[in-house]
Amino acid sequence: MEFISSTFTSYVALFPVTLAQSLILAFVVMGIMIPFRTLHFPDLTSEGAYPLGGCVCGMLIAAGVNPALAIIAALLCGFAAGCCTAFIHLRFRIHTLLAGILMMTMLYSINLRIMGKSNLSIFGTGSVFDWAPFVTPGFPASKIIIAGIIGAGVFLALNWFFKTERGTAMRAVGANPAMAEAQGISVWVSTIGGVGLASAFSATSGALMVQSQGFADVNMGLGILINGLAALMIGEAIVGKHSVFRQLLAPFVGAIIYYQLVSLCLAAGMPPPDLKLATGLFVLAMLALPSLKRGRGGAPAREKFRE
Repeated sequence: MEFISSTFTSYVALFPVTLAQSLILAFVVMGIMIPFRTLHFPDLTSEGAYPLGGCVCGMLIAAGVNPALAIIAALLCGFAAGCCTAFIHLRFRIHTLLAGILMMTMLYSINLRIMGKSNLSIFGTGSVFDWAPFVTPGFPASKIIIAGIIGAGVFLALNWFFKTERGTAMRAVGANPAMAEAQGISVWVSTIGGVGLASAFSATSGALMVQSQGFADVNMGLGILINGLAALMIGEAIVGKHSVFRQLLAPFVGAIIYYQLVSLCLAAGMPPPDLKLATGLFVLAMLALPSLKRGRGGAPAREKFRE
């Protein structure tokens, strides 16, 4: 009973902080979902775009730029990175995963060039979280309010966009590129625009996280991809993915629940290094579960390979 009581007390103390972080990191999950689900474009650029947004935002704020303008600049840089990944894939016929790895690798050097060093402190400078009404700046409540408002705006905007002609065209390219092209839809425009949009969200998340924690680091994106994928799997398992509304809701729901589970594990005493192993095993289980339910294990796959 003492263990349960202490765990619950620690979890309650961490809840506001992890809720604020989950709302910020939900944008990364959105950046993973759009190429993965909408475009069927498995992409790793998010792991490079996230620190890119953070480094750009941190450098601009340190130079005295308005925090909101710094986020916009980070968003545009992330969009450019995603567009480059899609262009590399389309122009040079390089696999999407390899194109993402190449861009992620190059962004590490670019991030170092942007900041001139591996990390940068911006403690004491202003942030968009200072603009939250009726709460004290710097407290988790201010971050929850601002991140929640931005998240709601993004959700509503994307829900509207994917029901427009351009949004439907992007979804058609993901469903069947050949058929979409036969209908006069530009596969290049939809793919580059969609992957760019996804990386823009990841960069926005990095910019918000830097303003939240007060420093930028070139290694801040390490492992963010697997965490985001785990959050996406949880969200889709809870709300589903069979409509635009549900698919857009899944990243936010999944991010909140995933990071609350992480918080609960830490409160229960799990060593932080073990979280990566637990996350990897969880994602593996979620990906393997549909196949196991259908009774398709490894043997049929090997038989197909022999054929």
